[in-house]
Amino acid sequence: MMNRVVLVGRLTKDPDLRYTPNGVAVANFTLAVNRTFTNQQGEREADFINCVIWRKPAENVANYLKKGSLAGVDGRIQTRNFEGQDGKRVYITEVMADSVQFLEPRSAAGSQERGGNFGGNQYGGEQRGQENPYGQNQNQRSNQSFTRTNEDPFSNDGQPIDISDDDLPF
Repeated sequence: MMNRVVLVGRLTKDPDLRYTPNGVAVANFTLAVNRTFTNQQGEREADFINCVIWRKPAENVANYLKKGSLAGVDGRIQTRNFEGQDGKRVYITEVMADSVQFLEPRSAAGSQERGGNFGGNQYGGEQRGQENPYGQNQNQRSNQSFTRTNEDPFSNDGQPIDISDDDLPF
């Protein structure tokens, strides 16, 4: 069986960040996702989809996204129910986000300078309390065997660069 959701849309309001009694962060937000077709009046309609994300990614969503921000959500559909104040059973369907990607620069929507993936296995090698089997400093250890002689071979040379048109790949 499969339960996978991938959405791209804009936030309808600022994310709502809360903490459980145990101190675990949870953020709720609604994503407006345009439909691929237009109605009889030629207008494009949208679906408003409730999303939930937990832990450090929730804090990042709350800090970097705001109303109108373009975001990509990868997760799964989950339904829950409870008894409302009127005694009737209330059913809620929402997307439990595994990751949220910020799809605009900070200047466009006030979210962040470059798009980034916040969620999944992005934080120090940990996800939901599990350690990365390769260790948290995997990248630092693997790069120690390489030495850089010079990052830019043309820096601080002071001489003009002599390149013929035949040397260029375009």
